[in-house]
Amino acid sequence: MYWQQQNAIIVSDLHFGKTGHFRKHGIAVPQDIFKEDIQRLVTIISHYKPQQLLVVGDLFHSHANKEMELFSKWRHDFSQLHFHLIKGNHDILEDSWYLQNKITVHHECLMLDQFCFVHDPNEAVATNGRYVFSGHIHPGVTVNGAGKQSLRFPCFYFGETYAVLPAFSRFTGMVSMKLKKTDKVFAIVNESIIEI
Repeated sequence: MYWQQQNAIIVSDLHFGKTGHFRKHGIAVPQDIFKEDIQRLVTIISHYKPQQLLVVGDLFHSHANKEMELFSKWRHDFSQLHFHLIKGNHDILEDSWYLQNKITVHHECLMLDQFCFVHDPNEAVATNGRYVFSGHIHPGVTVNGAGKQSLRFPCFYFGETYAVLPAFSRFTGMVSMKLKKTDKVFAIVNESIIEI
C-alpha cells in the first residue's frame, strides 16, 4: 500500500527466510518463491520511489539462514530507504542484526500522524483514537460462484477502526475474514485489486 503524504510503502508479512527454513528442515520448497517476493518489492520501490518502507510485522520467518544474507545484499542496494519494522511474532533475530541492516525496530507499535501501526490487530491498545493498520492474520476473502464453486483470494480488509493488510509473501496461508456490512474488502486477483 502506498501512503502518498508520507511517501511510504506499507507492507506486512513478507516472511523472508521461510523457504530456507523449510529447506533446512528437509521440506523441498523452491528458493524461487523468495526471489519472486523480493523482486516484487524491488518493482514496487522502483515504481513509487518511496522515502520509507513500513513493515507491519513478520519481515522474517525465523532464525538467520542464506536468504537473510541475500536480504542484507538487497538492503545495501537500497540503503537510502528509511526502513521501519514493527516487530511481529516471527521477527526473532537479534536487535544487532536489524541495526547492522539499518532497520529501525518498533517493538509494539509505531504512531504516525493519525495512524497506529501494529503487527497483531488484537494487540492494538492505547491507540488514542488512531486508525490501526496491522497484518499477522493473512486475510483472505472467499468468492462464491453461481454453482457450488468458490475461490479464495488474499485481500485488504478495512473495518471501522482497523485495517488488516494481506501477507506480502506468496508462501503463506490465508484466513477468511468474517465481514460486516460496513467493512470494505479489496481482493487481490492476479495483478488487479477488486472491491468485493
